Amino acid sequence: MNQSSLTLSRSRAFAGASYMVLAGIAFALLNVATQWLAMTLAFPPASAAFWQYGFAMVLSLPLLFRLGLRAMRTRYPGRHLLRVLLAALGVQTWVAGLASVPIWQAIALVMTSPFFIIIGARLFLGETVGIARWAATVVGFTGAMIILQPWAETFSPSALLPILSALLWGGSSLLMKNLTAFEPPETITVWLLVLLTPINAGLALASGLAAPSGLILVLLLAAGLLTVIGQYLLTLAYNAADAAYVQPFDDLKLPLNVFAGWLVFGYAPAGYLWLGALLILGASLFLMAAEVRKERSCA
Repeated sequence: MNQSSLTLSRSRAFAGASYMVLAGIAFALLNVATQWLAMTLAFPPASAAFWQYGFAMVLSLPLLFRLGLRAMRTRYPGRHLLRVLLAALGVQTWVAGLASVPIWQAIALVMTSPFFIIIGARLFLGETVGIARWAATVVGFTGAMIILQPWAETFSPSALLPILSALLWGGSSLLMKNLTAFEPPETITVWLLVLLTPINAGLALASGLAAPSGLILVLLLAAGLLTVIGQYLLTLAYNAADAAYVQPFDDLKLPLNVFAGWLVFGYAPAGYLWLGALLILGASLFLMAAEVRKERSCA
């Protein structure tokens, strides 16, 4: 391995980007399972969210036992609670949106999230948001709009649910980034898994809790496992680099979900799909290269 490759592999910018991309793959698979449950099998969205995160907590029990009660120790229980509440409401609106909106359209709409993240990171976390970060976010969002072509679509009220999810998840992500300055990734993940289940249970009971069986049960178990993997990778990404930097890499979820939606459901979004995907990929790679160069110059 040459010196350049060694420097790149040790770069926190590269690590943050890699974790975010891996999280995107896990969440793309999760979205396929969720849409299959909500749209194809007509399983109630609130119940799907409850069972998904309930199974995620059960599957994470080995981690909970290994870490013990020390993983729950925190000086900021209020921040954890608010972060998980925002995440739970984001999950509910997202699953409800997937019940009627194709994956590619829902993902394109939820990609308004970087704007909430960038603004919040500047206002609440005091992070520096330079021209490169703003430009990469805008280019990535432009790519999403090229794929979506909202000017050619008739939006129903359900199409706005992914945007609401973006706002809620943006707030949750900012709190996560704030907590990574004081808490290890394991603590942040455990608090999420432990608190999401009772919150989702209350929301599911309010709308009538449905019990899974057969294929629905298998899909919910898979969704629970993917949730644990995706959330932990997401925490590692925010722990490795600034929120305003890693967020544009989340744009890669668009081509990943477009491909997954086409492969499983046969969704073929109209418009210049590959042009939009190339803009998103190019913006993310440009941003990562800029951050690696900055780290080298400061070393």
